[in-house]
Order: sequence, then structure tokens, then C-alpha cells
Amino acid sequence: MKKVITYGTFDLLHTGHINILRRAKEYGDYLIVAISSDEFNALKGKKAYYTFEQRKAILEAVRYVDEVIPEHTWEQKVEDVQKHNVDVFVMGDDWEGKFDFLKEYCDVVYLPRTVGISTTKIKNDLNKANNG
Repeated sequence: MKKVITYGTFDLLHTGHINILRRAKEYGDYLIVAISSDEFNALKGKKAYYTFEQRKAILEAVRYVDEVIPEHTWEQKVEDVQKHNVDVFVMGDDWEGKFDFLKEYCDVVYLPRTVGISTTKIKNDLNKANNG
């Protein structure tokens, strides 16, 4: 079985998220999604609308996702790849080159982002619509 892993916050699930999950799953048989814990988001200065448990439940309902695990630190990726016997690491191309150190442990693929959609854009659009 070929295992794939990707990482993210996955707050306010949108078509860009679905696209990367679908394309990531095409690289293997089993897709693991590591989502930032609430504590890790706080360390990054981010605040998700949904809690970790809510985001986990949402992702577990997506047909492309086989398993959801927590991301607690930036440094845990090597450990996750080894522990879960991952063959392919997938991230959006906005992270191009930043995870090349994982090539020692698995294939690393950077996929193009979906044009015109992001969680930040959704939040900004909602703020404008509600404050304007």
C-alpha cells in the first residue's frame, strides 16, 4: 500500500482544500492528513474558526481522507513520515522547496494551488460583506 501525507490547518473547508486532498490521494492508496492542533495554531499566531476536533471530524467525512492526525510542531514531519511508513509527502506549491529535506525519507510533491480561493480570502470577503 502506498501512503501519502499532507499538512495544513484546514479551517473553513473550501474547493481549494478538496482539490489538494483529491490530487494528493491520486499519488497513493491511503491519505493521511495532519492538521494543526489548536495549541500549534496559537504558537503560529493563527486562530482557526473551528476547533481541532471539529476540523478533524469534517476532514474524516471527506472521501479522499483515510486518516487524520494532529500536527503539534513544525519538526514532527520526519517522525510522522517514518512512523506511518509514508511514501509521498504532498504540499501546495506556495511551500515549494521548504520540505525538500524530507526527500531523504520519501518522495516530495508540491501541487499548484487552486486559483482564486483561500481561507484568508474567504475571511476577508466575509468581513467586507458584513461590515460594509
